[in-house]
Amino acid sequence: MSVRETITDKLTAALAPIRLEVEDDSESHRGHGGWREGGETHFNVLAVAAVFEGKSRVARQRLVLDALASEMVGTVHALSMRCQTPSEAETQG
Repeated sequence: MSVRETITDKLTAALAPIRLEVEDDSESHRGHGGWREGGETHFNVLAVAAVFEGKSRVARQRLVLDALASEMVGTVHALSMRCQTPSEAETQG
């Protein structure tokens, strides 16, 4: 299973998102710290989930990082996150 698939599976289980996008952005970091041949080191995540309701931006990101703890100390060098509630995602189009 790819790192992208693992991230998708773990975030789906932890957050029950109504929308989840996991993009491998490794190629745009070629030559930078943490980059490895074959990619799967740098990711962008958009998660829209009701579990984020009433939580600060930091608390939302902590939920994501907790779900991906083993990946963050292993294969993933960088993770960019957008964590939104369903109503926030709706107002942003």
